[in-house]
Amino acid sequence: MGLVALSLALARGRLRRFEIAERSMEPALRPGDYVVAVRRSAHPRRGEIVVFEAPGRPGFDTVKRIVGLPGESIDIGGGQVHTDDAVLAEPWADGPTYPDGRWEIGPDEVFVLGDKRAISSGDGRSIGPISNRDTPWRVVWRYWPAARAGRL
Repeated sequence: MGLVALSLALARGRLRRFEIAERSMEPALRPGDYVVAVRRSAHPRRGEIVVFEAPGRPGFDTVKRIVGLPGESIDIGGGQVHTDDAVLAEPWADGPTYPDGRWEIGPDEVFVLGDKRAISSGDGRSIGPISNRDTPWRVVWRYWPAARAGRL
């Protein structure tokens, strides 16, 4: 019965499969991981892993984590991310965050970063805040490799 429900959800566009090709989300996601994403709700949550089309690269999807929410300010300084002047607890971050910068997030925007900060590109540090509606997918499950399968 579960397989039938999964197939119907995929067919109706409520679920989508993605293959991870880059290392920017390590250690959470690695190249060769296969994940399932669901349509996001209108209300973003900090820590969600989202999939969106890379700005300036039509047809190229990228995966990052929401770290800044609508209406917040993001400051990166001294290797740390601050939201509204408080250090952001980031258990997912792998390494310090550079370069320094400041961004104001609009009422319908989010700020995303890759987890492996030293090699992550195409995240908020280079593209700035992005429209919440441009992040339509939330990664919820890794199904391959089998040894790493599970909820994210």
